[in-house]
Amino acid sequence: MKQPLGVILAGGKATRMGGGDKGLLPLGEGTILDHVMARLSPQVAGMALNANGDASRFAALGVPVLTDSIEGHPGPLAGVLAGLDWAAGEGAETIVTVAADTPFFPCDLVPRLQLAAEGMAQPLALAATPDGRQPTFGLWPVALRDDLRAALQEGLRKVVMWTDRHGGREALFDEAGEPFFNVNTPGDLEKAQAMAGGGA
Repeated sequence: MKQPLGVILAGGKATRMGGGDKGLLPLGEGTILDHVMARLSPQVAGMALNANGDASRFAALGVPVLTDSIEGHPGPLAGVLAGLDWAAGEGAETIVTVAADTPFFPCDLVPRLQLAAEGMAQPLALAATPDGRQPTFGLWPVALRDDLRAALQEGLRKVVMWTDRHGGREALFDEAGEPFFNVNTPGDLEKAQAMAGGGA
């Protein structure tokens, strides 16, 4: 399976952090997004960021910024679709998505997602922990982008409803710790600072 393109999903409104871009919050010697990009970059053939509003605020990152093509903040699936449309233009077959507020996701996320999807005509897999699926961490086939577009236009918003429809599989991450710990609140950011300092 060819190396996928990576898409960082940053389209949320961050209401529990008081709005703004969670990914641009400081973490360690950089930002949360710096940590996310450093983890994702070695695993993918190229990266883009899905975010809405003024793209110039992310100019320093040096990656394409993709906006949702579906109006009204329909959630992460709209970001997946934006990534698939971008990847189609790049000639890629798959993308892997990660969340912009989850700085410590596994360094072997992509190969494990690909392994879970092995043998599928349309590789589709979500990361999962013993607590359930992680719907913003997935491997998505470019070939299904028009199907996803139609589903979104019909009002579908729940990631797992769409992945289940296409026989999506799970890649289980059951190692110790919190591999998909995400920053939602100021308290979470404090915890992330401690985790970053400890070399998480």
